[in-house]
Amino acid sequence: MSEGSGTQSASNPRSTALRSGGVFCSVTSIPEVDLASVKAQLGREPRGRWSVARRCACGKPQVLETYPRLDDGTPFPTLYWLSCRNLSSQIGRLESSGWMARLNQRLAEDPEFHTSLCRSTETYARRRDELDVLGTTSHPGGGPDRIKCLHAHTAHHLVSGDNPAGAEVLRELGWEDPKRPCV
Repeated sequence: MSEGSGTQSASNPRSTALRSGGVFCSVTSIPEVDLASVKAQLGREPRGRWSVARRCACGKPQVLETYPRLDDGTPFPTLYWLSCRNLSSQIGRLESSGWMARLNQRLAEDPEFHTSLCRSTETYARRRDELDVLGTTSHPGGGPDRIKCLHAHTAHHLVSGDNPAGAEVLRELGWEDPKRPCV
């Protein structure tokens, strides 16, 4: 899922939360500089409860870990949300160029790649279920049999270091964290 999709929560636009010690807490726990950075990166107020899961080399939030449900109980579409505007744009160009279809072909033809993505997906689901069991099957960017969102796989890899699809994206882009902030 790209950084620009989704809408602001109608209930409380400051209902965002920070995870501290494994518990998501109130928005007052989020440093104002992080909230301002994420708002600038997304171009809007972030939805739901979240924490900064990974920062880029310049210290800005790069990946958010989102609580699996919005305040109204609606499942949130992904556990890890790529907030870095620059990386998200580059991944969007990869997706629109047809690169995702080639990665899906590799997934279908390369048993080792498929097995590695299955293991990564299981780890992702366990982490999500530690926060809230949704009762549905939810995987990063499509799951182990079909890659449908390179942003989600890359965000997962940046946090875990263990998503082969995300690793391929970063290799393809030759990605290095920026030394200057994107916002």
